[in-house]
Formats: sequence, structure tokens, C-alpha cells
Amino acid sequence: MGSAGTYSHAPVLLAETLAGLAVKPAGRYVDATYGRGGHAREVLARLDAGGSLVVLDRDPEAVVDAERALGSDPRVRVVRATFDRLGEFVEAGSADGVLFDLGVSSPQLDDPARGFSFLRDGPLDMRMDPTSGESAQAFLGRADEKEIAGVIAEYGEERFASRIARAIVAARAESPLDTTAKLAALVQAAIPRKTWERGKHPATRTFQALRIHVNRELDLLDHALDAALEALAVGGRLAAISFHSLEDRRVKRFVRRHAEGDPVWRGLPNAPLAAQPRLRPLGGAQTAGEAELAANPRARSAVLRVAEKVRA
Repeated sequence: MGSAGTYSHAPVLLAETLAGLAVKPAGRYVDATYGRGGHAREVLARLDAGGSLVVLDRDPEAVVDAERALGSDPRVRVVRATFDRLGEFVEAGSADGVLFDLGVSSPQLDDPARGFSFLRDGPLDMRMDPTSGESAQAFLGRADEKEIAGVIAEYGEERFASRIARAIVAARAESPLDTTAKLAALVQAAIPRKTWERGKHPATRTFQALRIHVNRELDLLDHALDAALEALAVGGRLAAISFHSLEDRRVKRFVRRHAEGDPVWRGLPNAPLAAQPRLRPLGGAQTAGEAELAANPRARSAVLRVAEKVRA
């Protein structure tokens, strides 16, 4: 997980994210998705000797990078963990800001050996932590047609999910579906050409769906948002950058639920403290401007949402 910018680009929505976090020099911050540290470095640059930063990533390569880049700084703690576990490393009610930069990082996309991209042939892996869990190849090799179709439909919002699943099951009976190029070609052949979206590879939705499933991204996000709310101090900021509608809807619903308070008491006077809102949205969805889009096309789908914790 982490920044969608490439090595040479500034991280996505950097100015907007820093403004949303309103970084305080002596504040305590959490970058729950280090990636390659674009946001983390900029937060750290705004901290004085009294500030601190916890960075998490599940990807062992990202953790190595974080240790090399930031590990010698006494203000920084680097943790290899999925972001739903952030509460294990941050005292409840102590953080002035928590940042999520969701989805796959550029180093993950750009390394064919990781198996995330249909643009470069490589093993069909897709795990953000290659040492843990089931790869995309293993899942497609053992799941039945109905389960495969369900994953592609739910997490890819792909209307030809059943056709793609049928093609996968037929193909694996002949030979293992073990590379990204094989899967991309199979999906492309399964989707009627007249329905292809201009400027979008026909396999885009299927690859997204498999990546989300293999890494349990949406389940972990739900738990991570809960953990972030508990970790934040009153007045602390939550900033979340999403890269597709499934993520953004979850973040939006989470903020709305905690901004409205207990629906049983909504609109009634004298609501008990436990029923009152815990978050206040700070503006609506923010997206990249023209200059950033020109410099980094991967920013085109990025959406930032920011909220402030108003009650313990």
C-alpha cells in the first residue's frame, strides 16, 4: 500500500493532505501506508524535536526502504504490519493525525515480479506481503467458477464477471494460469470488443478485484478506520486517499456515520455523550488539479477525504 506517485513524482494530493492534517511541529502522527514514504517525509519535515511519526507497511520491501530512509531518526518508529493493527503501536487518544494512502504503490505496480500489473508480464502473485496469504494464482487455481465470478463482480464491478470466470476455469484445465500476461489476454478475449472502454485495458477491473481479494483490502480498511478513530486525540485529523469507488465509499460512509452520531438520538435534545458525533468532516472530496494530473496520470482517480475528531 502507499503512494500512487512514481519515484520521481511528488506523492498524490500532497499539499491537500498536509493542509488537511494541519501538521503541528510537536504533534504525533501515523502514516499507516508508507509505500515509499513521500507523504511520511513531508510530515516529518514539519515536525520539531518534540514531534513523532509512526509508519506502517505490510510490504517487506517498503519496510526496508523506510528503515533505510527514516530509521535513524529518533522521532520515527517503523513497523511492519497491516494497517488495521495500528492501534497496537499507537496509544489510544494520542495521535494528532492518521494518514491512509490506499491501494497499490508505484514500486509494487512497476515491479513485474510482484504480479500487480497487466502491462508487464510476471508471476501472478498480487500479494502486498509476498510472504503471507494466498497468491492470485493459487486462488484462481482452486476456487470454483461461482466464487471467482463473485470476487470479480463485487470487487471489480465487472459486468462480464461470469464470462471471465468461465474462461478462467476452462483455461486452467489445459494449463496453469500463472502469469499476468496469460490472465490479461484471457480476460481481454472474454469481454466483447464493442464494450471495451476507451483508454482502459479490458483486464483492469479483474486485476483490481483479484488484488483486493488476495490482500483483504476492504475488510482491513474497515478495521483500520475504526483503529484510527480510537488512536486519534480530540482535535486530531484523519486523512484518507482512495483510488477507486469501493474504497472511497467506505471512507465516506465511515466519516458520515461518526459525524451523525447515534441514529436513535438524531434530532432529539439532550442526547447522551455516547450518542453524540465523534467526527466532523472538513470539506468534501478533494481531487487532483490539472497540474498534478499532467505530472502524474496515476493521480486521476485519487480522492482525499479529511475529518477531525471532536469527541473521545
